[in-house]
Amino acid sequence: TAEPPAATTGEGAAAPGEEPSDAEQQLEQGIARFFEEHLGAWAAKEVVGVAVWQFLAAFLFIFLGLVAKKVSDFVMDRKVIPLLRRTRLEFDHLLAEAASKPIGCLLLLGGLGLAVASLRLPTEPNIRGFAYGALKVFFAADVVWFLFRVVDVAVEYLGRMAQRTQSKLDDQLVPLVRKALKVTIGVVCGVWVVQLLGYSVSSLLAGLGIGGLAVALALQDSLANFFGSVFIFLDRPFAVGDTVKIGDVTGTVEQIGFRSTRIRTWPATLVSIPNKTAAESVVDNWSKMPKRRVFQTVGVTYETTADQMQQAVAAIRRILESDEGVDQEFIVVRFSDFGASSLDITVYYFTKAIAYADHLAMKERVNLAIMRAVEQLGLSIAFPTRTVYFEGDVAKALAGRAEPNRPEAKG
Repeated sequence: TAEPPAATTGEGAAAPGEEPSDAEQQLEQGIARFFEEHLGAWAAKEVVGVAVWQFLAAFLFIFLGLVAKKVSDFVMDRKVIPLLRRTRLEFDHLLAEAASKPIGCLLLLGGLGLAVASLRLPTEPNIRGFAYGALKVFFAADVVWFLFRVVDVAVEYLGRMAQRTQSKLDDQLVPLVRKALKVTIGVVCGVWVVQLLGYSVSSLLAGLGIGGLAVALALQDSLANFFGSVFIFLDRPFAVGDTVKIGDVTGTVEQIGFRSTRIRTWPATLVSIPNKTAAESVVDNWSKMPKRRVFQTVGVTYETTADQMQQAVAAIRRILESDEGVDQEFIVVRFSDFGASSLDITVYYFTKAIAYADHLAMKERVNLAIMRAVEQLGLSIAFPTRTVYFEGDVAKALAGRAEPNRPEAKG
């Protein structure tokens, strides 16, 4: 009877790990031939089913891999990178730093691969296929690690260039470029690992196409946030470093990502707002103010005369007109109201300082000058007071209590 056909995956490809590839078989045969020819008959003796020369070869290759890694790290860290730092270019030594560790790990993986090939592991159970598959995954992970480090170097270099420009748009795009490149590399390398393990990539992609609609429905919020970030970058209602108010959140924008915008609030907490919400909300960008408003009331006591009030208004106006931090286009100082406890002077002006700390310092300087001017005029800043009149029995009782304290009348 004919044997059943081998199991296949995808478009007729053999299941991963069933049989070693031709290159793997040739490598194993070459290693075996070399050690069998150069070692004596004692090396062919088996221990737990494995020849002595196989143990020696595996130890030798692992040792050489570790030595090669140490030598590579030493040469890169002590020789190559310091030499490249002396050049005029800024990119070359950063690229060497990114490649130094992955190269050492690649040499170590090479030693491990030769060790696995020299052991000629059994296929029942399929330890050989598992070992080669693990090596392929580690090799792909090392490549991804190297590419990620290269992306970090390139983005750091782009960030330095972005800092030299006046536009803030490129400063916001740099972290997005980093994330986009890393996601792309991760997806491509993931497909590559699947192909290395022997699976059919076309079948995988076909399955993803069939489930694409379900994935899109499941990720509709993520897609909405992504397009929200696109609208933010196109419309630019705010940028990194701006002080904004979005809904009930007020603070400084620290990061604009694909999914959310992070804002550092005044209590120093970090709030993440979905980009969909940020794009649909009313954004109050305080950093876009050309100047900052001050609207306050200065109240003096009711003992103030009309002439004194006129002098006080003129003194406050002179303070504002002589201060360099006050915007001179709009200044209002008027005796506006007869308040419940004070005569009110409305003071309305704008400071040139936009930053909150500088604005408060400017406002403090003006307030201190107003207090000194009021004191020089012999006036007092009013505070809430109230006079209460009693009648009837309550008034008589209070008067009776106060009677012994009065001096006796003389006849």
